[in-house]
Amino acid sequence: MAVEYAQCALCPYDWSERFCRNGKGKAPKNCPSLRHRELAETALQTVKNDPALLEFSCQASAQETAGYGGREQGYAHIRPIKPRLLEVAEFSARMGYKRLGLAFCGGLRNEGLAVHRFLEDKGFEVASMMCKSGAVPKSELGIDRNGQVDPTSESETMCNPVFQAMTANESGVEFNILLGLCVGHDSLFIQHAKAPVTVLAVKDRVLGHNPLAAVYQLDQYYRYLKNEPLGE
Repeated sequence: MAVEYAQCALCPYDWSERFCRNGKGKAPKNCPSLRHRELAETALQTVKNDPALLEFSCQASAQETAGYGGREQGYAHIRPIKPRLLEVAEFSARMGYKRLGLAFCGGLRNEGLAVHRFLEDKGFEVASMMCKSGAVPKSELGIDRNGQVDPTSESETMCNPVFQAMTANESGVEFNILLGLCVGHDSLFIQHAKAPVTVLAVKDRVLGHNPLAAVYQLDQYYRYLKNEPLGE
């Protein structure tokens, strides 16, 4: 039975031939660009009819373009010229933001300090919140010692992304930046933050916070991951 929901990652056509890149291109039957034409129009009108959303979308597109050099020479000469750290600051400036929120993991406290200072040096006010802020023990969630990272500790402080988000909200930030929050904790922050959220870096304890290393080598050195059972 044919799959009807979108599976763009499995598209059988070359990138240059795809319908989503060329209105006369090729597409499988479950291509969302074909199956959901009305939804695409609804999405477009949603953006165009909301001035704030339209401005955000246009500035995001402008930032994408600004991230490349050599454009005047044609596609074959295009090259990336800006790291994400700079692009986050540039986009914030494009949007006219004055106060930014930085939610970071305690395991990246050195990086958090560096990013906080970098953003301040660029002229922004920065409200930064570490994951353990709130000083709430995990026992408050019904988690016993066996559920702690360190089961020998009498009390272990929980990561508190909801508190981080609420603190950002109370601080009046206009744009939030996530730095190394755990899987799930990042989701909770995004769910409870009032201002838009972007991600500077994600948590990967094994790979130095570079999860794509496993993706790049999924058929070589990290092939064992395919056979790893999902559990503790």
